[in-house]
Amino acid sequence: MIRITTRTNLFGALALSLLIAFGQHEPQVVNAAAPDCAIEQDNYTVEAQAKDTTRFAVIGDFGSTGKSEQAVAKLVGSWQPNFIVTTGDNNYTLGLDATIDANIGQYYHSYIGTYDGSYGDGSQENRFFPSLGNHDWGIDSVAPYLKYFDLPGNERYYNVVQGPLEFFMLDSDTREPDGTSSDSIQGKWLQSALADSTATYKVVVFHHAAYSSAEHGSSTWMQWPFAEWGATLVLNGHDHIYERIIKDGFPYIVDGTGGQSLYNFKTPIDGSQVRYNCNFGALLVDVTDKAMSLRFINIEGALVDSYTVDAPVSKTAG
Repeated sequence: MIRITTRTNLFGALALSLLIAFGQHEPQVVNAAAPDCAIEQDNYTVEAQAKDTTRFAVIGDFGSTGKSEQAVAKLVGSWQPNFIVTTGDNNYTLGLDATIDANIGQYYHSYIGTYDGSYGDGSQENRFFPSLGNHDWGIDSVAPYLKYFDLPGNERYYNVVQGPLEFFMLDSDTREPDGTSSDSIQGKWLQSALADSTATYKVVVFHHAAYSSAEHGSSTWMQWPFAEWGATLVLNGHDHIYERIIKDGFPYIVDGTGGQSLYNFKTPIDGSQVRYNCNFGALLVDVTDKAMSLRFINIEGALVDSYTVDAPVSKTAG
């Protein structure tokens, strides 16, 4: 893979311009402007994983070395998930080779297959499934990301089966060479892959939120016909908040609370059911053949939101 090299003065100017474009890497603090802080239950205890259950965690916008990122990693580790899925922005701020191991491997090396970093042993099989975010694209190159991970397909977008689930990890950044519209090469790949899937649950994951009530707002170019194509759930990030949105009965979850400064909400969009931007956290998902149970838990151990997706009824069922 290509390494990014440059002269110090040129790199400094380029880095400064990109920091301005992406936004400064601010201190890990919560926005103070009227945060949405409602929770379901304080001091919530997560039970041990039940037999015949697949457990995974979802983290987003987490890729840095601050105290909040450490707290999220500790929370996720306490759940002992079978694997981890990310909603992007795995490597702040510029997606560089020099920062990727500290930003990811420091916390999650034991989940990463073929891990060759500085923080300990990896996993015999890969149990860490990232999606690309705008910060991972960095200086218009995903070379550090592609070199660091060993992922299926072209690695920018891919599918992977875990128990009764199949994940379809997309690249929603507009620099994606195969496009980001529903009729692009990537879009047609997803439509075909969903049609071919025999998984009980078909989960689509990408960074830029198709729908969001927060600062970035809805990424209209990613409002593909996911339900029509057979998806069960969409997971997004980009906005540093938690939000559950239901559009025409179809669930979208935005989880970008992995450690970067949290954002404010604007006027809630149609279908927004739960909004939270009061603390950092992660999504815990337990899956059986009958249902998928999603719980968003903050780093203080409070249950913020719980939601259940029933297993789709088989088309061949009587």
